[in-house]
Amino acid sequence: MTVWFVIAVPLVMMFFALAMERVESRLKHVAVQEEEVEEFLEQARPNEVRALYGHGIGRALELFRLRRLGGRTAKLRPRRTRS
Repeated sequence: MTVWFVIAVPLVMMFFALAMERVESRLKHVAVQEEEVEEFLEQARPNEVRALYGHGIGRALELFRLRRLGGRTAKLRPRRTRS
């Protein structure tokens, strides 16, 4: 019984590590870059801070990028609640 445990635990850990590496590689492309967050925190306007608080970093950075590109200010859409 102990032999199976000695063989199984390293194999399970190895497969888990490989799976986590695949998850990490997918998240790297989706994640927000550190420079963007620093720039946002230094130059954010009140509506962008409200978006950060209410909707998360994705929506706040979207508003920030729109402002930087000279686009018209996007209004916050209310969150839809599931009924």
